[in-house]
Amino acid sequence: MKLKSLQRQFLSVCAVLAILLVSNSAFGQSKRTRLENEIKTIEAEIKYTNELLNSTRQNRQNTLAELQILNSKIQKRERLINTIKREIDGLTSEIGENEAEITKLEKELEVLKEEYANLIYYAYKNKDGADRLMFIFSANDFNQAFQRMKYLQYYTSYRKNQGILIERVQDTIQQKNDQLNKDKDSKETYLVAQNREVNALNQEKRGKDQTVSQLQKRERNLRSTIRKKEREANQLNKQIKDIIEAEIKAAAEAAAKAKTTDTNRPTKTAASVIALTPEERQLSSRFYNNKGKLPWPSMRGIISSTFGEHPHPVLKKVRIKNNGIDILTNRGEKARSVFKGKVISVRTITNTNKAVIIRHGDYFTVYSNLSQVYVNTGDEVETKQDLGVVYTDRNSAKTELHFEIWKGKTLLNPASWIAKGQ
Repeated sequence: MKLKSLQRQFLSVCAVLAILLVSNSAFGQSKRTRLENEIKTIEAEIKYTNELLNSTRQNRQNTLAELQILNSKIQKRERLINTIKREIDGLTSEIGENEAEITKLEKELEVLKEEYANLIYYAYKNKDGADRLMFIFSANDFNQAFQRMKYLQYYTSYRKNQGILIERVQDTIQQKNDQLNKDKDSKETYLVAQNREVNALNQEKRGKDQTVSQLQKRERNLRSTIRKKEREANQLNKQIKDIIEAEIKAAAEAAAKAKTTDTNRPTKTAASVIALTPEERQLSSRFYNNKGKLPWPSMRGIISSTFGEHPHPVLKKVRIKNNGIDILTNRGEKARSVFKGKVISVRTITNTNKAVIIRHGDYFTVYSNLSQVYVNTGDEVETKQDLGVVYTDRNSAKTELHFEIWKGKTLLNPASWIAKGQ
């Protein structure tokens, strides 16, 4: 067996072992951890939704709030089932890869053992030191003698390393088998969990159908509630537009007053956009840069009504429009500022519905359906500062915050601006 041949064999075996040892286990584990964390997050959201549902079920009548919470719970349950499915699929893939790697390692181990047996036999046959010396001194020249000596040294080292390599491959096979058994146990656990969640989902869907059926019997009451909310929304919308237009006009007048004699300088009119000071421009830029990362306007809650126009959850052929989002939360929960800014208005829509409007450069945030307000017009507020208490309806036990975001006179979808998870 030539020296170069021995080197190639040894390096080849080492390379195979290295590849198997650093397979995609690290990547797979990282993905597994992310999915496990996602499952825990969704489970916590479902638990909180249950708390909201229980507090809303204080009265005997089915309410729209109960239906909204059930819808949210069903959506979260479906997300949970999909995440568990992804976890199961990942485990199935990992199990298949581990089984293939174990088969490959076992074949490699057989080759290593066979080679090692040959090495031991050869060493036994040539154990006499005189034979080795004869092998070296029988060379034709010094160069060949030196090569033979190097060959014997490497041969001894190779035999020793071959034994170590066999031990490492055996250890790796054991590790892979241990991981394989863990993955199979985990997969079984997740399959049980998936079955449990599917049963819970079906039960929740039946509960939702019953709630819808009960609510449909109270169509007159629901239509009356829709009209009341539309009146309040229109009133709030008009006040917001008036306030923003007043802000634009005041900013334009201030900019015109501060204008220098440079006639080439462009002017901004009240009909277009807000003329911003350098500080306001910076604040506006920071607000924009936090899109998708703003804190929720309440510490806890679920989105019960989304932005824009959509079908009523109970009444057929009835569409409702929402200028922002509605957030169902706990009794006594406080509304809080999503970003640093200045309170430009505190308005009373009805006796039980107060609204706070905050300016952040050329962005505005609106917090309404507050029973109590902590701030006044002109106050500077910080991110997450409490603004007031969200109103709880005595009849339905519903605590719901209405939240809007504007840029100038343009409505924006708040769900795109606040963080995905609280």
